[in-house]
Amino acid sequence: MDKKTNKTTGTLYGIGVGPGDPELITLKSVNILKQVDIVFAASSTKNKHSLAVNIVKPHIPETTQVKLIPFPMTKDTDEARKAWLENAKIIINDLEQGKDAAFVTLGDSLTYSTFGYILKNIQLLAPEIHIESIPGITSYQAAASRMNLPLVEGEESLMIMSGVNGGSRLRNINQQPENIVFLKAYKNVDDIIDALKESDLIQNSVGITSCGLENEKIVTDINQFINMPPDYWTLIIAKKNKDGS
Repeated sequence: MDKKTNKTTGTLYGIGVGPGDPELITLKSVNILKQVDIVFAASSTKNKHSLAVNIVKPHIPETTQVKLIPFPMTKDTDEARKAWLENAKIIINDLEQGKDAAFVTLGDSLTYSTFGYILKNIQLLAPEIHIESIPGITSYQAAASRMNLPLVEGEESLMIMSGVNGGSRLRNINQQPENIVFLKAYKNVDDIIDALKESDLIQNSVGITSCGLENEKIVTDINQFINMPPDYWTLIIAKKNKDGS
């Protein structure tokens, strides 16, 4: 991070803090957090909690202001867009005062990330503001490491998809890749399991909940998810057999 003088607007840094383990954050991110004026993070509209802030708390000076901005967990597109726009305006207001700010988010800053929506809205409303995106370790990278499970080898391909709406997207793929990751595989895990069975991918599927956190659980038989309480921090890695089946 390069602190510049005589600037009219601050810089926004989108920081991916990793999946949960406080040690899985880059040195670059740590150095930026030590120098910015404000740290932003998303919170639910129902509470003032941020796991991302908890992860990076040891790296934030006590004098640095932390602002939690609410994002609704909703399927209402209009409501979500309104929240992204209003929250972007809140951040822009501080940046226009010449303050540097970081927006911390779990995993990678540009992979299924709230920061991605903030980024697009700030670019739309205030294109003159300088923004830097700092990558972070994703949950599926960390999960594969926890299980010593190679994600891809040789000429294999890897597909990352959201499991929020179940396994419908997997069913609609004409030529399936050798490796698939379902993120946010919680509410509709039953349908994801059914889709993996239909695609003959269930045999080599493994799951993990709360990767890198104290309550982490590795599930080698993903059928167990059917009788487990839904956990937002659930992902599944599925692999085809080496003979192509």
